[in-house]
Amino acid sequence: MKFGGMLGALFVVAVFLGWPVAASAQKYPDHAVRMIVAYPPGGTLDTLSRIVAQKLSETWGQSVLVENRPGASGNIGAVAAAHAPADGYTLHFGAQSLAVNVTIAPYAGFDPVKDFDPVILVATAQDVLMVPSNSPFESVPALIAYAKAHPGELNYASLGVGSSGHLATTMFGDLAGIRLQHVPYTTLSQASTDLISGRISLWIATLGGQLGTITAGKVRALAVSGSARATELPAVPTFKELGIGFVDETSWFGLFVPRGTPKPIIQKVNNDVARIIAMPDVGEKGATLGLRVFGGAPDRLASMLRSEITKWADVAKLDSSLVAK
Repeated sequence: MKFGGMLGALFVVAVFLGWPVAASAQKYPDHAVRMIVAYPPGGTLDTLSRIVAQKLSETWGQSVLVENRPGASGNIGAVAAAHAPADGYTLHFGAQSLAVNVTIAPYAGFDPVKDFDPVILVATAQDVLMVPSNSPFESVPALIAYAKAHPGELNYASLGVGSSGHLATTMFGDLAGIRLQHVPYTTLSQASTDLISGRISLWIATLGGQLGTITAGKVRALAVSGSARATELPAVPTFKELGIGFVDETSWFGLFVPRGTPKPIIQKVNNDVARIIAMPDVGEKGATLGLRVFGGAPDRLASMLRSEITKWADVAKLDSSLVAK
């Protein structure tokens, strides 16, 4: 066979072999898609996932069903998603726990970098430092000054060892040069109740879940994370304004699929979600949740996941309770 003929034959074979993937991507999705969320209903991640799922359902003409699979600090849902068929019909709406758990709660046989293909970084969430409304602390510098003079006297809430609040406060304490007492909770409502009553001295939590209690005057917001003030709390300074080199955000949310999902399907989901998070109504809803929507190529989320694993491994060294035994 002549060289030109060989090239032609190879081209035909390549097209033939690639056709099933291309065709499946063109008709994707042709039935319901499930979106696994590794946390219970009602939180910021769950609310955001349902907004995106509803918009995808409208875009695709197929149901996108949110499936809450909480447990093991987010590992239960993540493992279920990672081990699903790599056909595009299982999405995982993941959070920073994917990066955190590598250090503090490793799960046998699961690696978020090796077992997932990233799709798109959807949003990051601002954090807010709160104190009870009757707290003597009117500012972060006042709180820091007291904590330095009374090491270990002030306590703080979190939603468990290794939660974003625990990590954020560990980082804040290190940056501020203060020692605080950790009080982990299992439910957001109990932590909120104890902060309001004054049994808890301070709490760094995701802004979206706390706006109601802040605007109602039940607690006092002293600072928010991020490079700019929160839209809903324009009078509250950022940590950076106060001279504290706090991270921009400790909470982030992105879409992943099982490793090996066809690239054309990944790109389609990326394109469609990017259009959704650019919609004005989605942006407005995100602002009320304390979110900043992002988007971008899959590589952006992949890079963020890797950098977050490194960052939280370094933070975990500040608190021995964060390192898996």
